[in-house]
Amino acid sequence: MRVEFPDFRLGSVLATSFTATLTERCGNAVERIPTPRRFVDWLAVNGLAVDSCTDAQFELARELRESIHAAVTAAAIHDPLPRSAVEIINDRSAQGRAAAILTLERERRWRLNSASGVEDALGVIAADAISIIAGERDGKLALCASSTCRAAFFDTSQSRTRKWCDMNTCGNRQKKARFQANQRKKLGSAG
Repeated sequence: MRVEFPDFRLGSVLATSFTATLTERCGNAVERIPTPRRFVDWLAVNGLAVDSCTDAQFELARELRESIHAAVTAAAIHDPLPRSAVEIINDRSAQGRAAAILTLERERRWRLNSASGVEDALGVIAADAISIIAGERDGKLALCASSTCRAAFFDTSQSRTRKWCDMNTCGNRQKKARFQANQRKKLGSAG
C-alpha cells in the first residue's frame, strides 16, 4: 500500500468497513480513499478487485458511502431511514451484476463483470448494507462511543455491548484519556 495515505480500517463487515474510509467524522475528518486509485486499492483489499476507477465512478462510490453511513446511523439510533440514502443504496444494489462464487476452500468470492467492475463492486457493498440494515445478519448496528468518531459499526460480539468501532484506535484513545485524567486527579489530590 502507498505510504502517503492513512491506513485502511478493515473489519469483517464490508458495508461498515466502507463507511470507515472516512473516519473521525465529528472531529478532524480523515479521508482514507482520497483518489480513485486509492479506492481501487481498497476494493482489492476487500476482495473486489477492479482494474481502474473513473472520476465519475469514484463520485458514485463516495455518494454510496455517505448514504450507507446515513442509513446505518439512523438504524443504529432507531430513527427513520433517510429516503434519499435508501434510494441511492437501492440504485447501486440494482445496478451491480456481481456473482457470488464458491472456491474450493469453501469461501465465497465475488466475480465482477469486467466491463463494469466498479458498479458491480458498489452493488456488492450496497447489498451488504441492505442485509445489515434489514436485520438479516446476526449482530447489532451501533455507533462508536468516541465523540469525535461516531462511526457506525456492526457489533457481532457475544454480548452485543461493544462501544468502539475499533479498539486499536478509538478504544485505546479513550482508555488513554481516562488513564491520564485519573493520573492528573491523583497528582492534584497529592499536592
